[in-house]
Amino acid sequence: MRFRHKVVAGLTTLVLPFAAMVGLATPASAAANATATFTKTQDWGSGFGGSWTVKNTGTTTLSSWNVEWDFPTGTRVASSWDATITSTGDHWTAKNLAWNGTLAPGATVTFGFNGVGPGFPSNCTLNGGSCDGGVVPGDEPPSAPGTPTASGITDTAAKLTWAAATDDKGIKNYDVLRDGVKVATVPPATTGPTSYTDNTLSAGTDYSYTVQARDTKDQTGPVSASVAVRTTGNGNPGGGGSKIKMGYFTQWGVYGRNYHVKNLDTSGTAAKITHINYAFGNVQNGKCTIGDAYADYDKAYTADQSVDGVADTWDQPLRGNFNQLRKLKAKHPHIKILFSFGGWTWSGGFTQAAQNPAAFAQSCYDLVEDPRWADVFDGIDLDWEYPNACGLTCDNSGPAALKNLAAATRTKFGPNYLVTAAITADGSTGGKIDKADYAGASASFDWYNVMTYDFFGSWATKGPTAPHSPLTPYPGIPQQGFSSSEAIAKLKAQGVPDKKLLLGIGFYGRGWTGVTQDAPGGVATGPGQGTYEQGIEDYKVLKTTCPATGTVGGTAYAKCGNSWWSYDTPATIQTKMAWAKNQKLGGAFFWSADGDTSNGELVNAIHTGLQ
Repeated sequence: MRFRHKVVAGLTTLVLPFAAMVGLATPASAAANATATFTKTQDWGSGFGGSWTVKNTGTTTLSSWNVEWDFPTGTRVASSWDATITSTGDHWTAKNLAWNGTLAPGATVTFGFNGVGPGFPSNCTLNGGSCDGGVVPGDEPPSAPGTPTASGITDTAAKLTWAAATDDKGIKNYDVLRDGVKVATVPPATTGPTSYTDNTLSAGTDYSYTVQARDTKDQTGPVSASVAVRTTGNGNPGGGGSKIKMGYFTQWGVYGRNYHVKNLDTSGTAAKITHINYAFGNVQNGKCTIGDAYADYDKAYTADQSVDGVADTWDQPLRGNFNQLRKLKAKHPHIKILFSFGGWTWSGGFTQAAQNPAAFAQSCYDLVEDPRWADVFDGIDLDWEYPNACGLTCDNSGPAALKNLAAATRTKFGPNYLVTAAITADGSTGGKIDKADYAGASASFDWYNVMTYDFFGSWATKGPTAPHSPLTPYPGIPQQGFSSSEAIAKLKAQGVPDKKLLLGIGFYGRGWTGVTQDAPGGVATGPGQGTYEQGIEDYKVLKTTCPATGTVGGTAYAKCGNSWWSYDTPATIQTKMAWAKNQKLGGAFFWSADGDTSNGELVNAIHTGLQ
């Protein structure tokens, strides 16, 4: 499944390619000083390979290109690369991608496709003009609209108003672009200037708007000058405005779980969160490394799995989850994405990283800022489980190790990137919080994701049964310090600012089998049956297979047959969010998105609870 070129290679072994080059020139409107030439590269009877070459023959740089042509009925594009190709009936349009739209004088760009049918393109236009570079008067594209002005700016909305563009045949509508991505198409006003209100914004966030006119022949003119907008409020945690609502997306979810970046959009999750942690990058030999190259940037997405409904092509420069996250950000520009390194399995590499924090930070920066996906990530998250303590492996780097690593990472990434950490919630006396200088390290971190879950579970095979994510201690709790409130209180007492603490919510349950007692504290014979792992199950499964029968310590538990599970529900999450707001915490986060229902009911509980 990792052989990217299999289909195309197969075609080239079946036929001998030939070139049939034609310059198609059919009048449309003025677009001088550029040409588009079609080449038929292969022909295998029922279909063919084709490519277009766009050349800037002028003396000024082209900022974008748009090639249009007609196919005879029965001929169509089956797949394409290096351009976005769409159709209306037999009329086809190819537009540049974000990375290949700019052409300096004399420069060329080529895009291609595989076609079905015997036909040949005709009636070619390039940017509204003839494909041979000639200018055909009489049907000009629209002019640029006036520079938009902004008014009525709130935490979540802004109104844009602009003067009309002109066109010899009339204006059909206007495209509104936010940060270069179209967010709306609006008809022109019958009188006076046209306006549009964007009410999908985030508090304390910067945006840039332009407007582009479209005439009655669907030709687009140049974009207007831009206007900058900053919404009111403060998007920083604890700053008196919006709270952080962060969720983990796991790279391995694209396999057996069949959970993709698109699901963040279709479930409504993307509209209700502020940040995503992409889990995980590895830590090897003291450096940040890729965790799963295939899932991260090589997996080819079909149209039905893709965020924007456009399938990946075999030769595009970035695929996989990273490309899908890029598409998600284009659709939801308020979201910030962090690359999370470490986790339970890959935290062992932090011990060597702590020996040379500057080299570690440099390696992480180089990876996060790789030119192929630099625009995807807004920061880095360090998930070290656990500094100067034991997780899957034990570390003895000393109490200052996390502080030193954090300082080096912040220095390298600078103030314009987010730098965060997932940390222990072990508030017991002499426990993991006591092992490291979390207060000192917090000066370099934007916030901590306090992992206030997995306190109890079926690794204690015979019990006692206990909720894995209690908000508060309760009579009979098996271990002192193993609750969210005790962990948060201890971190505050150490000197960590409350606004830098996020409360963790698990979107799963932990459970046992062989249990006869309904209330917590019962005896078990082993772990409960889970879909992917013994003793653990997604909320979306448990809500119907083992509905909650009670609450304890601010979370829910369930007894069904001889099984006993604990997990959070929308109701207990609302309780936890009210508590987080009362504690003036920076917000909340969850592990992980694939455990929620298809309509995101747990995310919605976090979202509404932190309003």
